[in-house]
Amino acid sequence: MDKKLKLLEVFDNSHPDREYTVIHEAPEFTSVCPITGQPDFATITIEYVPDKLCVELKSLKFYLNSYRNDGIYFENVTNKILDDLVKVCKPRYMLVTADFNIRGGIASTVEAEYFKE
Repeated sequence: MDKKLKLLEVFDNSHPDREYTVIHEAPEFTSVCPITGQPDFATITIEYVPDKLCVELKSLKFYLNSYRNDGIYFENVTNKILDDLVKVCKPRYMLVTADFNIRGGIASTVEAEYFKE
């Protein structure tokens, strides 16, 4: 199992019979540009409709902080976060939005979405 994935913890959804939306916003996300080695800053928003499990917030914080020194492209990190959260939570729906700070005069937002089959 991936070292980062092990950081994520879940708990039982106390209302699995109800469809409701959970939104978590992490405005201090940091990773590193794999080309320049310079830090990249973003707000990561995780929106999901839980099924039987919910993500535990302290573990989510540690998970997101684990990217601090990783050289990774915007598109890759956004999809990796989605993939990892879907693996542990198994939600009905999830959207991860990564709104990166302006770099080189360009603002970048990446969205990755999951729908339960």
